[in-house]
Amino acid sequence: MDEKALFTRFWTDEAKTMEKVLSRIPEGSDYRPDPKSRTAQEIAWQIVCEEKMIIEALETGKAAWAPPAMPSTMKEVLDAYREQSATFPARWKALPADRWAGSMQFFGNERPAAAMAWSFLFDLIHHRG
Repeated sequence: MDEKALFTRFWTDEAKTMEKVLSRIPEGSDYRPDPKSRTAQEIAWQIVCEEKMIIEALETGKAAWAPPAMPSTMKEVLDAYREQSATFPARWKALPADRWAGSMQFFGNERPAAAMAWSFLFDLIHHRG
């Protein structure tokens, strides 16, 4: 198994776990441990948007952060996560080898693409940790 295939397997497994975590966020929860903190729904939406950003960055060679407005319900966030996650295994597999092994522009800095993908995966695991 090559590195990209291994990554795809780990990403796919992690997405299943993340879906379970997100599915347990109560609808309408607005708890913030501090007024500056984000709600669980806001964090969940950031995860959805970050995952979208990293696959698009590897596909295009350039990261762009332009998240759409957060849905009004946690159900909509979860539905968006499920819909997006369903496309990822095929997108990772279809990513050309030169994109995976090459570099990408990450907000003004050139970074190794595969290393950025792994970093995002580890960051997502940390989010739920």
